[in-house]
Amino acid sequence: MVRFSGAYFCFLLTALGVTAGAHRLWSHRSYKAKLPLRIFLAAANSMAFQNDIFEWCRDHRVHHKYSETDADPHNARRGFFFSHIGWLFVRKHRDVIEKGRKLDVTDLLADPVVQFQRKYYKVSVVLMCFMIPTLVPWYIWEESLWNSYFLASVLRYTISLNVTWLVNSAAHMYGNRPYDKHISPRQNPLVTLGAIGEGFHNYHHTFPYDYSASELGLNFNPTTWFIDIMCWLGLATDRKRATQSVIQARKTRTGDGSI
Repeated sequence: MVRFSGAYFCFLLTALGVTAGAHRLWSHRSYKAKLPLRIFLAAANSMAFQNDIFEWCRDHRVHHKYSETDADPHNARRGFFFSHIGWLFVRKHRDVIEKGRKLDVTDLLADPVVQFQRKYYKVSVVLMCFMIPTLVPWYIWEESLWNSYFLASVLRYTISLNVTWLVNSAAHMYGNRPYDKHISPRQNPLVTLGAIGEGFHNYHHTFPYDYSASELGLNFNPTTWFIDIMCWLGLATDRKRATQSVIQARKTRTGDGSI
């Protein structure tokens, strides 16, 4: 039980480094974080080992601006396998590179935490993704190195990669579209469970600036809970939200009528 709880705790840290960090904070600037929180999220992001924050955010901004085109790094129109993992096996389409170069990333270049992580990314990945998850259980509660490595490091890393990739694949193919029926992203509750709140994808692509990435009333969103707690502690501020009037108007105008 202890070994699985430790591995799950590492998974939650890993997920927050992507969801609350690279995604909602640095890609979409949907809230502001003070230096201690940014350092924590950068360390957790290195634990995720999904490219450094700068590259992750640049590709994600391209994904939103040119979704389901050749400029989308994981274009879901090319099929489930490509959008899930296949895009990592091939060179980026020239449109991804060309459009990415034209994006405004001055905010990322100006953030010393982002630049520090990028400079020392390989070292931080070895430390945060593999060494700490392996050595802490071994040292603190005398878990075997074998179990620590394969549960808290390898298995945790494998699962965290796939739940993130499901946002790119399953959440672009399976589910309803209550906010905009003209775009591919869907509301997918199973992805929401695995990706701690990132499966309300039709909402997110319709209102990408919303820090919660979901409408009020859709309650399972651990990433939103984390950001709210950080605001309560004074470590985060300026949460952006879509107003209910704007949400309802958009549902009426472009939604599929499912909710």
